[in-house]
Amino acid sequence: MAAQGGIPSSAVRVLEEALGVGLTAAGDARDTADAVAAEGAYYLEQVTITEASEDDYEYEEIPDDNFSIPEGEEDLAKAIQMAQEQATDTEILERKTVLPSKPAVPEVIEDFLCNFLIKMGMTRTLDCFQSEWYELIQKGVTELRTVGNVPDVYTQLMLLENENKNLKKDLKHYKQAADKAREDLLKIQKERDFHRMHHKRIVQEKNKLINDLKGLKLHYASYEPTIRVLHEKHHTLLKEKMLISVERDKVVGQISGLQEILKNVEIGHSYHAPEMKVGRSREKENTPEGPTQKGLREAREQNKCKTKMKGNTKDSEFPIDMQPNANLNVCKENLSPAKFDYKLKNIFRLHELPVSCVSMHPHKDILVSCGEDRLWKVLGLPKGNVLLTGFGHTDWLSDCCFHPSGNKLATSSGDTTVKLWDLCKGDCILTFEGHSHAVWSCTWHSCGNFVASSSLDKTSKIWDVNSERCRCTLYGHTDSVNSIEFFPFSNTLLTSSADKTLSIWDARTGICEQSLYGHMHSINDAIFDPRGHMIASCDARGVTKLWDFRKLLPIVSIDIGPSPGNEVNFDSS
Repeated sequence: MAAQGGIPSSAVRVLEEALGVGLTAAGDARDTADAVAAEGAYYLEQVTITEASEDDYEYEEIPDDNFSIPEGEEDLAKAIQMAQEQATDTEILERKTVLPSKPAVPEVIEDFLCNFLIKMGMTRTLDCFQSEWYELIQKGVTELRTVGNVPDVYTQLMLLENENKNLKKDLKHYKQAADKAREDLLKIQKERDFHRMHHKRIVQEKNKLINDLKGLKLHYASYEPTIRVLHEKHHTLLKEKMLISVERDKVVGQISGLQEILKNVEIGHSYHAPEMKVGRSREKENTPEGPTQKGLREAREQNKCKTKMKGNTKDSEFPIDMQPNANLNVCKENLSPAKFDYKLKNIFRLHELPVSCVSMHPHKDILVSCGEDRLWKVLGLPKGNVLLTGFGHTDWLSDCCFHPSGNKLATSSGDTTVKLWDLCKGDCILTFEGHSHAVWSCTWHSCGNFVASSSLDKTSKIWDVNSERCRCTLYGHTDSVNSIEFFPFSNTLLTSSADKTLSIWDARTGICEQSLYGHMHSINDAIFDPRGHMIASCDARGVTKLWDFRKLLPIVSIDIGPSPGNEVNFDSS
């Protein structure tokens, strides 16, 4: 509530004490005087708000809507004034009123001591202190003014102690939370390790089952030729059984006729017995041959022809009494120093695509080269004239090998086949099919009746040239079998694989007799020395190893990498 007039000094003093601001400053006094002159003076008055009166007077309700100028009374000057007032009100509302901070009142010693005793729980001491303290004050022995206030150091110390306690509580809480989180982390890590180990075990079991399934499929595939042969034998036996039953019926009829003749003779009747002939070639010479007897005779002749053909294509036997190794006497120790001054003598341009292998004829100066253009070529040395070109494979050629006699050639290819060629005519005389992937290598047995091949399908096979079938499949490697070699004049096989192992097999049984470990990378080739005392092998990082075949131990390792070693061979000495 405002009133015009002068301002009493007491009212100004009260206002100063209430607001905590001196209104008698020079600048403020000047502003106040201008405000008083313009709008009048204001003063504070205490008002008591009573409860709502219970009289019957009806008060008019003031609407809370924004003030608007009614239509027909619009005035530009009033509208501008209202806009200015609204802008001024908005600025006043946006201003932040900063109140002066209250000065910190120091705590007196009496309150400090009481608070300390209460905090420490010393109630009896507090009662004694209060009774004695107020008694001394009443007697006038102690004055409050002389006691003074508690120094700020103690106050700050108490605040710091309280803050320290709160921080210790928070630290304890955080430690408990950290310990719980650590336990949860260890538990989660253990569960993770368990699940990881379980996953690895399941993956290993899955891979093992896949490998077992593949092995069973290959094993079943190896039985298919045998099952086919057994089916043929079964049909042959059925036909023989039918023929035997017909012959039996004939014999039974003859026996019944003889029995009737004997009965007639015993009774005393004269009976003329016809002359009977037992020989098959003279049987019923004068009687005409019926359709049934003609069919039986033709079936018998066909059966005889098949039996003769099977007798001619029976399986070859592995030699038992092996010939002595002719290289034992030929290969003698070379006492002269080795010479390595090799020079390029000639270059032969034979293939349009890369050359995969070359092989020398065992008795003549003839060279065979195989390439990725699906061709093999025979050329004479030293001129290099092409004597023969062979084609028939449908994919790149990987390896070739001469028959011990030198009149045949075996080739292996990426089309999963091994082919035998007649070098006199250049024709393919035999094709072996059975691998499921590319064939990497092939080799002849010293007797010339068997060919061995190694393939990308992790298996090796031994083929019989006479019976034209697979005699044995070698299982055991866990990766591609890159090379295969017969031990000179024996039934022992050597294979090298991408699983970093060398394996020695018995060709008669198909059993792995020994495995050699030592290479750290895929082995590309392995071969026996001419005398059969050592083995040389090379891998995909250029490491060549020599092995003692009698002790089955490594002798020396030569690193010529990092380029891979594709093939290794021994000098004739």
